Parts: sequence; structure tokens; C-alpha cells
Amino acid sequence: MRRFLQELQDFPKKCDWILLLLCLITSAFGCVVIASATSAAKFEGNARYIIIQLVAVMLGVAAYAIMSSIDIESMSERRNLLVAFNCFLLLMLLPFGTDNNTGNRSWLDIPGVPVMIQPAEICKITYVIIMASVMNSHQNSISGIPSVFHMVFHLVLLVGLNMAMSRDAGVSLIFVFIFIGMAFAGGVHAGWFLLALGLIAVAIPIVFPLLGTYQQERILILIDPTFDAQGIGARYHFKINLLSLAGGGLSGQGLFNGNRTQGGNLFAQHTDYIFSSIGEELGFFGCVFVMLLQFAIIARCIWVGMRAQDYIRRLVCYGAASALIFQVTINIGMCIGVMPVIGLTLPLISYGGSSVVTIFAMLGLVSGSYARPQSQSHERYIQPYR
Repeated sequence: MRRFLQELQDFPKKCDWILLLLCLITSAFGCVVIASATSAAKFEGNARYIIIQLVAVMLGVAAYAIMSSIDIESMSERRNLLVAFNCFLLLMLLPFGTDNNTGNRSWLDIPGVPVMIQPAEICKITYVIIMASVMNSHQNSISGIPSVFHMVFHLVLLVGLNMAMSRDAGVSLIFVFIFIGMAFAGGVHAGWFLLALGLIAVAIPIVFPLLGTYQQERILILIDPTFDAQGIGARYHFKINLLSLAGGGLSGQGLFNGNRTQGGNLFAQHTDYIFSSIGEELGFFGCVFVMLLQFAIIARCIWVGMRAQDYIRRLVCYGAASALIFQVTINIGMCIGVMPVIGLTLPLISYGGSSVVTIFAMLGLVSGSYARPQSQSHERYIQPYR
């Protein structure tokens, strides 16, 4: 505790201010476009959304400072506690879970707590640490069967429990992409990835009929142009999103002036489809600006990881970058019609308190790696084989 308090006191001197500044700029831009997206009549006033988002950003900065000051080795050595914590959080969905009008029972609505919490968002942070800890313990034989099976066990446990409790495939896929990114960066042999691709190819015709009707439709509209060609069923939101995104031209129709955004015709225009709202009101230039901000944050995470001299710190940075890459790719891909709709927010732009706070906290781990690129107790660890 004394060491943590000392690190917290030294936070202003050691933290990654560039990363924090990028996050604050992105969050500020997000608050502006949320204010515009929620000014539509159907929201009946947008003050609540703006206040919640601003409070989330302030809490996120505090979480960034706390996570930046925590010693990653100390957390990784308590891997079993982190696994138990994840299981406990997800199991709380049984008595307190709610779908928050999304169709997925992913939120905790606990009596007496003024806000709803999405436990899987918190689990993203702990999973990055768990994965880094497991890989760190196997780093000399990272491609061995016991090592890979150990990593896969933790992935299957978390994804399986999250799907059983919430049926939220979107967040579950984030865990999968974190696994892929960290395994690739950590040196797992390419043969394992080829084997996984082969298994996925074999599983697709078996799994597809088992999906729900709405899940099958979301895939069919991507690969079959004749499916709901008129756009009156499953393709309706897809059509409206593309029309909004393209309707802004180069410079957009102006904040608070988008035809479909202000008319309330966009679905989830302040959360999952906020990128379409940005395209309509701020045009191509606004969309490029958002993508540049996201790219800058991801690039900073990768740069800090490359700079880190410690294996576990490097993996944590790459895990955070992997989560952001997947989330940005899927969210923007949903809006332009090249990715299935799985309900993921645009990091630090979309409305959502849990998402904002947890992203800041996850990036706080990257800041901690920047402040302490090498373990203070590195003699306890075997350097990875190169």
C-alpha cells in the first residue's frame, strides 16, 4: 500500500501525458457529438447524457491515475483472484442483470446504485492482466501444448461464462481478439493460428444454423445482396446508417443540423452508430478526424509496448491496443456496412459511462508501463526467448 501511495503521488511526474491528452481530446470531441446526437426530439432533453458522459470522463481520469500507479507484477501474481473476480462479476448478472433495451442481458442494475454497470467491460481490464500473467509464466515455451491450452482455458472460461450470463457476442469477441493480439505479439507459433482458422472454417456450417434468427440476418445482409433488398426488414438500419454517413459530404450538414440525426431516424445514434451521425453532421473530414484520434491512441499503446523492456508490460500494452483495434474496426465497419452488427461502442466517443471509465483504466495500465518500462523485481522473471 505504501508503494502504491508513493506511485500515485509521483503520477504527475511519471505518467504518459501524451496518451492521457489524446484520450481527453477524444473524450471532449465525443461529448460534443453526443450533445448533438441527443438533441433530437426523441431524447426529450440531452442534459442527462452530457452530464453522465462528463462524470464518466472525470472518473476515467481518476481510474487512469490509479491503474497507472499499480504495480503490474503484484496484480499478475494474484491471477487466481482476478479470475475469481471476473467470475463473480459475471455471475451477478443472474440476480441483477438487465438488457438496458439492447436485447443482451449485459448490465447490472443493482438496487441503490444510481448507474448501471456492464461487468464484461471491467473484465476486459482484468483479462489483459490474466493473459499477460499466463503467458509470462510460459514464456520460455510459449508455443508448447501446455502453454497454449492454459491460455485457451482462460479464454473459454471467460467467453463461455459471459455468453451464458448475457449472450453478448460483441464483448465476447473482444476477449477473443485480445487473445489473438497478445498471443501473436507474445511469440506463439503461426501454426496454432492456422489450426484455429481451420477449426473455424469447419465449425461455421455447424454453428450457423444454431444462431438466432436475428444473428443469422445480420450476417446474411453482408454476404447476400438479395436478402431484404428493399431494406424494409433486417437491412433497414443498415440502409439508414449508410444514407446518413454519405449524406454529410465532405464537410457535413453541421452540428445539431443533421437531417436524420436531428429527426431521430438513426438507431442508437449516440452509442453504437454515432459514427454515422458524425458523418452526417461533420462529413468526411469529421470521420477522418475521429479515425486519426483512434489511430493515435492505438499507436501510442504499441509504441509504449515496444519501448517496454519487460515481457509482461509489453504484453499488457499490446492487449490494450488489440482491444481498441477490434472495437474501432467493428464499430466503424458496422456503420459502413462491412461488419455484422454486434453492438460495440466507438471508444471514448460513444455515450456510455462503463465503457469510458474502463477504457481509461485499461489505458492506465499502458501509462504504468510507460512510467516503469522495466520490472523493479526483474530478477524473479526469466527473460523471453528471442
